[in-house]
Amino acid sequence: MTLPTAAGLAYREALPDGEPAGTLLCVHGFPESGHMWSAVLEAAAAAGWRALAPDLPGSGDSPPDRPLTWERAIEGLERFRLALGVERAVLAVHDWGGLIGLRWACDHAGAVAGLVISDTGFFPDGRWHGLAQALRTEGQGEQVVDGLDADGFAAMLRTASPGMDDAAIAEYWKGFGDGERRRSHLDLYRSGDFAKLAPYAGALARLGVPALVLWGADDPFAPLAGARRLVAELPGAELVVVPGTGHFVYDDAPEATGQAVAAFLSRL
Repeated sequence: MTLPTAAGLAYREALPDGEPAGTLLCVHGFPESGHMWSAVLEAAAAAGWRALAPDLPGSGDSPPDRPLTWERAIEGLERFRLALGVERAVLAVHDWGGLIGLRWACDHAGAVAGLVISDTGFFPDGRWHGLAQALRTEGQGEQVVDGLDADGFAAMLRTASPGMDDAAIAEYWKGFGDGERRRSHLDLYRSGDFAKLAPYAGALARLGVPALVLWGADDPFAPLAGARRLVAELPGAELVVVPGTGHFVYDDAPEATGQAVAAFLSRL
């Protein structure tokens, strides 16, 4: 299947039968692509919403656009929104998609109608986990990404998410299809200093929009404490913890997460 493109990004889209109640904009993390949102897109459309999920540069079917810094990823997301004529959207984010998408939301508050936040962080005192530290380290990061082959990549993802199917792994492996794509990931991690979030203190709460914090119960990379911290910072935020799931909560439990997001949208 050839995906459509907008502002240089390939994307998936699901549409309701009638006039959409609104737009859901989904931003994936590392090392995934917009494919991770497939069940959410279908559930959102069934609930009457237009749902969009771009592949970030160098991931999935989107070409690299180096250097893929944190800031350039945010700018690319805004170009994508404008290219598709989205005036306001509920933003759904996971992993690095949270770091990109939540900064975008704070910078474009008028474009945000709600938040779905999963297995990520938005804290200036955050700390990188071990794999992230390796990717951020010159030389070591190159060894990690250049040393991956398809079988090793599949084994790594299945260790973290035993339910991840072959189709998903094949989609995510596209992000490692050549050297430019592999180095795009390093660009992103090496531009990601948590101190850059200091100016955003309190900004998510000031958006004043409904929020769903949806988390994998057993996430080793973004522990549940981060979810509780976000709920404490966002007045009225709902917390849904999906049992038996880890960091890749949307791959681990596609039906449950799709239903949870659709139910949230239906309440808006």
